[in-house]
Amino acid sequence: MPRATQSPSGLRILAAVAAGLFLLSTAACQYADPETTYPRSSGDRGGGTYESRESIFGGEGLQLFGNSDQNPQAGGSGIGVNSFLWRASLDTISFMPLASADPFGGVIITDWYSPPETKAERVKLNVFILGRDLRADGIRASVFRQVQNGSGAWVDADVRAETSADLENAILTRARQLRIASIQ
Repeated sequence: MPRATQSPSGLRILAAVAAGLFLLSTAACQYADPETTYPRSSGDRGGGTYESRESIFGGEGLQLFGNSDQNPQAGGSGIGVNSFLWRASLDTISFMPLASADPFGGVIITDWYSPPETKAERVKLNVFILGRDLRADGIRASVFRQVQNGSGAWVDADVRAETSADLENAILTRARQLRIASIQ
């Protein structure tokens, strides 16, 4: 079956029409006013009212570096979580290699670490800072442990239930020390 082809004159006409539509649509943009406020419906059937809308980031907008009337308990403004807990977490686990650290989300994930005295065992930590306040319930830690079996493969092993709590307490103790040192 023969294939239908467009004639060269038909393609030129199609290209001319597309170019004309493009020029008309861009020419209309010169009359657009970027400062225009559009009506906002107030829930009734009638027209709308002209009022500004709240930003998707809240009434204060997007605060990357905090503001002047911050809570002093929050300990800094450059990160999204309590800076004392953040710094104390990094200090406490500084011997372990970091896989990921997010100061705005308050997440620290370490890579696997094998202590020099036990090469057949390795641990990994996930530390979550849950808010801007220096509080005992503002931090969560998860500890993962693996041991090598006889064939050299790593297998998951049990972790004592109090290990995560001990790590959280060590971080809280260091955070209190940092806070006291910042006041003096």
